[in-house]
Amino acid sequence: MLSEKTSSIKLLLTDCDGVLTDAGVYYGEEGEQLKKFNIRDGMAVERLRNLANIDTGIVTGELSPSVTKRAQKLKITELHLGAKDKPAVLQEILSRLNLDASEVAYIGDDSNDLAIMELVGLTAAPADALPFVKEKADYVCTAKGGKGAFREFAELLIRANGKLSEYTGINKTYKLSTGNRIGVGEPCYIIAEIGINHNGSLEIAKQLIDEAVAAKASAVKFQKRTPEICVPKDQWEIMRDTPWGRMSYIDYKRKTEFGVVEYAAIDKYCRELGIDWFVSTWDVEAVNFMEQFDTPIYKLASASLTDFPLIKRILFTGKPLMLSTGMSTNKEIEDAVDLVKKFDEDYPLFIAHSTSAYPCKPEELNLRMIQTLGKKYPGVPIGYSGHETGLATTVAAVALGATFVERHFTLDRAMWGSDHAASVEPQGLQRLVRDIRDVEIAAGDGVKKVYESELGPMKRLRVNISPEFKS
Repeated sequence: MLSEKTSSIKLLLTDCDGVLTDAGVYYGEEGEQLKKFNIRDGMAVERLRNLANIDTGIVTGELSPSVTKRAQKLKITELHLGAKDKPAVLQEILSRLNLDASEVAYIGDDSNDLAIMELVGLTAAPADALPFVKEKADYVCTAKGGKGAFREFAELLIRANGKLSEYTGINKTYKLSTGNRIGVGEPCYIIAEIGINHNGSLEIAKQLIDEAVAAKASAVKFQKRTPEICVPKDQWEIMRDTPWGRMSYIDYKRKTEFGVVEYAAIDKYCRELGIDWFVSTWDVEAVNFMEQFDTPIYKLASASLTDFPLIKRILFTGKPLMLSTGMSTNKEIEDAVDLVKKFDEDYPLFIAHSTSAYPCKPEELNLRMIQTLGKKYPGVPIGYSGHETGLATTVAAVALGATFVERHFTLDRAMWGSDHAASVEPQGLQRLVRDIRDVEIAAGDGVKKVYESELGPMKRLRVNISPEFKS
């Protein structure tokens, strides 16, 4: 009976206190009432959306502004605060979305949830819900409110909808918040790594974005550091010649670092042009800074693979994490992946094979590691972050199974700066994207067939022609 109900659900509605939070009352610095939300419950909203095509809505008597902020972060548009008559709210939703009550699930914990629970197709309650609420629920979670109950119920719905298979095993893919997908069977996700090749100029950054769009790259990527954290103190006052004159190393790093004004402009520009953008964050404060922007992924540079506090901070954002594995041992890769899996077995994770030499010699690229990582971590999309000169080896990485690739990108390899020499110029990026797409098309489906274009040569050149081709 439960399986019949779960398979038809299109919308999951939830109360807030006692389900998405632990029902505690907390206050901010100015006395405003706050809520504590569980990261696992938040991730369930995106998993429902991506894996089962089920939307989430909040129907609550609460008026806390923190609930509104949480809904905005999770992209929940069906938000009903201060709801005194929940059945009336339900009827309005059903009418507006053209849904039947049997297509709606609800999870609640208190007496004010009973009326709406009697109307919907499927109900659940957290483990610490009121006893008479649990008696009315179709499913009682083992987890408490604010401790994963919503995630538990969401996973039940995902399994029942039978759509988890496309995200598990060798064919696992992941849909980003921008709509693009990364994984086996999807077009290779091609990242034009701008990094710090903008040399501190927003105008150069926009030119690079323009060229990436013209090349039909999937995304552009930058790097975000907090110089006071990332630059060792003993190097701060070392003098350096720069395009802006002779200055201390810390001032030089500050000069090339974009702030909120530049990244706000980049965010707007990329949205207008329809290209994904995100960053590699090099420290915890950089993650805190980037959380004000709605980027689809966080990249972890190879140098940061052993920085567990940084990894944990990214995990608490709930956004997909792309790990790069240059300069790393198998044990270091295993430890980083184990950290992610212990946080959440189903955390959206990508792993990029890489060798951290700039530029990298062909004999050190070791592209077969793409297949090694794929076998070691089945279900995790594996990619390639390249620092070589030339394009052929990056195209070969795709032929070997890379589901995403990343190459440093510049307007001119002769420009001043540390990464330009190991970067691809605009024409090179266009050729790279073109050649990768040609390889994907040429790979075919592995099923032998005789093409229409072969019939003419067959009839001219073959002595014995199979009966089906003689007419």
